[in-house]
Amino acid sequence: MKRISARRVFAAALLVASVLAPMAAAPATAAQSVTSHPSRPDDCPAHELAPELAARLDKAIEKVRQQAGIPGVVAGLWMPGKGSYVRATGVADTATRKPMTSDVFVRIGSETKTFTVTALLKLVDDGLVGLDDPISDYIHGVPKGHRITLRHLAEMRSGLFPYTEDADFQHDLLSNPKRSFTPREVLAYGFKHKNTFAPGKQFEYSNTNLILLGLVVEKVSGHRLDDFIEKRVLRPARLSHTLFPRGFEFPRPHPRGYTNQTLTGEVTDSTNWNPSWAWAAGAMISDLHDLRRWAKIVATGTLLRPQTQEQRLKMLPTGHPGTSYGLGIFNSDGWIGHNGSIPGYQTVTVYLPSKKATLVLMLNTDISYQGQEPSSLLARAITEIVTPDNVYDRPLPTS
Repeated sequence: MKRISARRVFAAALLVASVLAPMAAAPATAAQSVTSHPSRPDDCPAHELAPELAARLDKAIEKVRQQAGIPGVVAGLWMPGKGSYVRATGVADTATRKPMTSDVFVRIGSETKTFTVTALLKLVDDGLVGLDDPISDYIHGVPKGHRITLRHLAEMRSGLFPYTEDADFQHDLLSNPKRSFTPREVLAYGFKHKNTFAPGKQFEYSNTNLILLGLVVEKVSGHRLDDFIEKRVLRPARLSHTLFPRGFEFPRPHPRGYTNQTLTGEVTDSTNWNPSWAWAAGAMISDLHDLRRWAKIVATGTLLRPQTQEQRLKMLPTGHPGTSYGLGIFNSDGWIGHNGSIPGYQTVTVYLPSKKATLVLMLNTDISYQGQEPSSLLARAITEIVTPDNVYDRPLPTS
């Protein structure tokens, strides 16, 4: 049997690059052009991108989709002064060949982190927590928790072992993907390992950090995390198509999701897997137009005090060239936001302040191609065309 040796697939979003197994290419279907959203007509500029530019994007997206074997893609690009571009291409269901459409809901994986950290920062604005408070002030049993601050957790510099890399966790999840996990249960998988480095010394992407921050939000606010995010984040942001599921709920329409994160390494339909294991780190669901709205809100900090947003955007090196990380948010060559990856789905939601441009991608697979995330390949191909001075996940020089 093929084992998934500590693959960080379960990180629910991997910082732009990951190592997974490739999938065979899926047949192409015609791209669908969508210029408006009937329930929210203000979400799109009044006109599309120039036909020549749109055609270049169509070609680039379809090339990556075919090469990487991505079943279906939804892409949205909004550039003030140039227009909008919304496309759905490929299939939402590989069995029925039902076409992908732009109105679908998808699991957004680690984009959830931007919501959880925003919830935490709302408590900072309320004066109820401090970013430099040790986690031990709120949660007991965290290894060396007296030295690890909330800031360390949010910026991925705590040194706590990522529970998703624990072999027992991987086996337990993949043996029963519909199992429900509690936050304390997933933390236990990580806490049995020694911390990997001293707090603040380096960057290591770890869902353990965000589970703890979710527990902090619950303890300080006195509310369930999903309720607090709904009241203090989603409603003020007017995100009516975004939710934090408590179980298996998945609004329709949604595409089927496909993953090779299985005990055998074979591709399977993971649409109805239980996302409870990802909780505050990666369980949320959204759609194209809510993500488009959220991209600007989270990057510009309209829900927070300016000084709090300034703290969020203090970016530190990650070890990945061109990409730095703040408090639950990254900067990839000028594009600010987050990506998401959870078995069966990937997303990218980023905002480019210099051009006030927004890019949103939604895919119904997380299977890598030649060691790279398919969402990153798409985002790179698109930004190389529309913002050549700001290329998402800019590759390493070849010489």
